[in-house]
Amino acid sequence: MDGSAGSTGGSARDSEERKAALPRFAKPPTTGSVIGWTLLSTVVPGAAHLRAGQRRTGFILLGVFGALLAAAVIFAVVIDANLGLAVKDGVWVTIVVAATIGALAWFALVITSYIALGPDRLPQSGQVISGIVVGILCVGVMGPFALTAGGMLTVRQTTNDIFQPEPGTSVAPVKQEDPWNGRRRVNFLLIGGDAAGDRTGVRTDSMTVASVDVRTGNSVMFSLPRNLQFVHFPKGDPLAARFPNGFTGDSGQGLLNEVWQYAEDHLGKGRGPRELKSAIGYTLGIKVDYYAIVDMYGFAALIDAIGGLKIRVEQDIRWGGHFGTAGTIKAGYQRLDGEHVLWYGRSRVDSDDFSRMSRQRCVMGALLNQATPSVVLANFGKIATATRHLFRTDIPRDLLEHLVPLAVKVKDAKTTSLQFVPPTIWPGAADWMKIRRLTAQAVKESERTGSGTVAAGATAAAAASGTTGASATPSGGGSSATPSTSRSATAPTPVRTPTPNRQSKAAAKSLKEACGF
Repeated sequence: MDGSAGSTGGSARDSEERKAALPRFAKPPTTGSVIGWTLLSTVVPGAAHLRAGQRRTGFILLGVFGALLAAAVIFAVVIDANLGLAVKDGVWVTIVVAATIGALAWFALVITSYIALGPDRLPQSGQVISGIVVGILCVGVMGPFALTAGGMLTVRQTTNDIFQPEPGTSVAPVKQEDPWNGRRRVNFLLIGGDAAGDRTGVRTDSMTVASVDVRTGNSVMFSLPRNLQFVHFPKGDPLAARFPNGFTGDSGQGLLNEVWQYAEDHLGKGRGPRELKSAIGYTLGIKVDYYAIVDMYGFAALIDAIGGLKIRVEQDIRWGGHFGTAGTIKAGYQRLDGEHVLWYGRSRVDSDDFSRMSRQRCVMGALLNQATPSVVLANFGKIATATRHLFRTDIPRDLLEHLVPLAVKVKDAKTTSLQFVPPTIWPGAADWMKIRRLTAQAVKESERTGSGTVAAGATAAAAASGTTGASATPSGGGSSATPSTSRSATAPTPVRTPTPNRQSKAAAKSLKEACGF
């Protein structure tokens, strides 16, 4: 009996040991669990394989995913440290390739995760439902990668279309170690062009030179009125010989906004921007390095792409026709869409050219302040679409990677502005020496002060009154010759500007002070 009992006890223990040695299976999967674990695997690759008992595969997928995350963080840190890399053509191509591979990899990940969970053990209805959900998931996970690749291709094409060399010109190679060729300042001519369907050619209605200190980012914006008359050209320029006493153009008025189209018509296609740069640089006593022209109507589309601009409207602005019957932009802080930003900057109702210049300056400053990296990234596709036919420039493509960090530096630095308007400067009888003196003084003031919002006013005001002894030496490598303030008997007759100025302050102001940022 005892032996028999012992034998029976031993058999029971052997049976339990044999059961323990057999593989243990989880509970049969449900439709919800298969779908849930597949979904989790799109965020944590390998989770479904670990749940299914495929540990080796699961840990490999987790390791690869961790390495990709680490690479992405390193890439973000490198880009943050050098924003110029973000606009390199090679980086964009790399992102497109990586996004394409990522789309295919995540598609394969979803399929293999679903199969690893054993959907064949589900009832027929569960297989159908889970199969449909996983199919939708496959398309969903590929979507962000496809959008990224498509967006990068669009931006790449847009950028390469904009930054094209001027016809008939050769672009000097950009030195990576010294992209500005040893210059302390670089000067950009920013133009608002109005090429409406009912007009022939381009009218440069808004002309501003942004003079930027490449070391600090401190900048001065010089606004020139479109009706500035009889500008001169430097010696050797073809228009200098044609107009020795000042530009008169075809109309005889010789307005500054006629220079571009006159050069295009009489000197050849592509000469407009070069002659306008030459005339403005000679007038200010600086060398204008690059230009960028923005189509006014395309500019409205750009404003809409970033969600509008918040602007301080000092007084009601009526717009539309000669009497402002289309609408009114109310005084106060307003968020304006593209159409109303355009009317705010261009309305002539109860206004003069110089008030419009002031408003346009504030629009440019508002765009500079509000187009933050986060806003640009959030609206990347819209901005790329809006800008394809918006800009034209002679800035070399290879300089763009250096221009981006400079723009960020400018955003955080001090920006002052100076307008050459009555009573300081009369467009019909401009004092060219005074313009140069004001320009040189504003540049010196900008270089002397640090970043901040203090107006560069006192010295510029003194220069405007003619009491300063500042040298008129051109900054930025401009021609040293100075336009004569005297006129011969055959020179155009000076006239007073037809549009009086209601803003008489001549001092260079910070945009915060002038526009209420």
